[in-house]
Amino acid sequence: MSRPLLITDCDEVLLNMISHFAEWLGEAHDLSFNLYTDSFQKAIRTASGEALPEEQIWPLLDGFFRTEMERQNIVPGAAEALAAIGEHADIVILTNVGDEHEAGRIEQLGRFEIRHRVLCNRGGKGRPVKELIEQMQPSAVVFVDDLAVHHESVATHAPEVWRLHMVGEPKLAAVVPPASHAHARIDDWSEAARWIAARFAEGPASLKEEQE
Repeated sequence: MSRPLLITDCDEVLLNMISHFAEWLGEAHDLSFNLYTDSFQKAIRTASGEALPEEQIWPLLDGFFRTEMERQNIVPGAAEALAAIGEHADIVILTNVGDEHEAGRIEQLGRFEIRHRVLCNRGGKGRPVKELIEQMQPSAVVFVDDLAVHHESVATHAPEVWRLHMVGEPKLAAVVPPASHAHARIDDWSEAARWIAARFAEGPASLKEEQE
């Protein structure tokens, strides 16, 4: 029988990013970032207090990933949880950074002893999740991400996937509501690992839900 599959995001699930991004914005660009909001469009402000135009945000994120990945630290418990899960399941890290950052992401994760397949993506994650399932034919799948939009995308394209909403940055977790298209919200990896193991044992989510 095929092994189960964990598909997990990286930033704010495996590695803290946003707090380091906020520090860098202040140091390098004289911009402030409000960690107590879940909206990038509202969070980044100029020195005069004006919201930064959206078209200027994505180049800043790209610049951070080009030069500042070494700032990022591991979310507590993430490496240990993946090590335990990896004994019984396949793991793919589905990260929304450009292909040009793939090598840096792999090297970055390796520093924390996380060595699994890394798949770069742009946009919604539902289609790449569906493609991974078609390729790997797992017995069950759990998807972990901090952004509600990706849970909705996966629910649309791959409803058989169990969806776990996790926000690894405590300041963000305090203000981000549970994703409505996720099956559960857990921000602690030790508890999440137990939940993931239980879902693997149940099989595909859509089959379980139909039985209920």
